[in-house]
Amino acid sequence: MNTVNFLQMKDGSKADYLLLQDLEHHYIRGLPDRLLLALARLDDSLQGYQVSRLEHSLQTASRAQDDGADLETIVAALVHDLGDELSPENHSQVAASILRPYVRAEVTWIVEMHGLFQTQYYAHHYGKDPQAYLAYKDHPWFDSCQAFCQRYDQAAFDPAYPSKSLAHFEPMLREVFSRKPFEASTLKERIGH
Repeated sequence: MNTVNFLQMKDGSKADYLLLQDLEHHYIRGLPDRLLLALARLDDSLQGYQVSRLEHSLQTASRAQDDGADLETIVAALVHDLGDELSPENHSQVAASILRPYVRAEVTWIVEMHGLFQTQYYAHHYGKDPQAYLAYKDHPWFDSCQAFCQRYDQAAFDPAYPSKSLAHFEPMLREVFSRKPFEASTLKERIGH
């Protein structure tokens, strides 16, 4: 395996950085495979629900697809809880960061905010404010996030729901995460300007 010659980044040569760039491009192309593995790991994560986190993710994406959602929203529904395994307290932000380079800004915002919006269904049981999400009521994507949570996410804990398989969603995931990130033609839309 080729490696760089430097011990500190400031000492790297052009050849070193061209090598790293080539290796990074190859690694980036493997992102869909790593995401599929991360989703599969959700089958054995947080316990206590009637469905696994993987089944919840598949059901959320299935509900989005069954509702006629667009490709980016379906894939976002599939990966919306990927952050649970490594960062349960801010899993929404982790998942949004994974999606951000590949989807429009609205979809990223929905995933980033879904954790807060979901608290409307349970925060009162913990003595917390179930209306904290209303701080964003004037945001242009408030209704989109509310619909995502109400129609897909909060409803996706039903073991009898006919969820589609991970294999069904694989081509969609590969399509989204094989895009050129932050394409110049859509960069303003993706960052919300």
